[in-house]
Amino acid sequence: MPDYPSAVLFDMDGTLVDTEHLWLEAATELADELGLTLGDADLPEILGRAVEHTAAHFFRISGEARPEAELAARLNDAFAAKVAAETVPRPGALALLQELRDAAVPAALVSASPRQVVDLVLESLGREWFALTMAAEDTEVTKPDPAPYLAAAARLGFDPATCVAVEDTPTGVASAHAAGCAVLAVPSTVPIAAAERITLLESLAQADLAFLSTLTARTAA
Repeated sequence: MPDYPSAVLFDMDGTLVDTEHLWLEAATELADELGLTLGDADLPEILGRAVEHTAAHFFRISGEARPEAELAARLNDAFAAKVAAETVPRPGALALLQELRDAAVPAALVSASPRQVVDLVLESLGREWFALTMAAEDTEVTKPDPAPYLAAAARLGFDPATCVAVEDTPTGVASAHAAGCAVLAVPSTVPIAAAERITLLESLAQADLAFLSTLTARTAA
């Protein structure tokens, strides 16, 4: 039997579906409403982050009187509406999911987005691709903490070191790397640096199961 990864753990926004720009649009619209102009220094507080984290960042830098929870709800509703109207798979995503299914390699969705948004994407992308789906509410802390990837691997019954995580942001890469996964990074918005156990590709269309298998083999070595 081929030495496949035990499982492949996928980020959602910007990795499997082209929603990272929708999240950035929602964040930018809320920032405009608060009188903020977002710059490069704000991106680490937005990309790959949970709604609550970005809302807390806006609350801190704006001096907004509304509570953080209200800002988070506003941000979540705006993002969910955009996702409901437009969910497009990233190039190569469906082909890779199909190859994993044909080879009986479990795929999991590990997202920092709220369950509401995850479920909207699953309605479009297809729930049947995944043995497990994780949303922001499913762990006490989310990315960049390793908790989501540790929990996903544990629920599937595998050592994280035998799994490949696929991510598109530095925040997500940090989470998967800290969990001990082999990481495939396909940057969507900001650059990601290659490092030990972090491999870069320009597109998921360049990835197949044979390639993913080399990543866990390197980790084991």
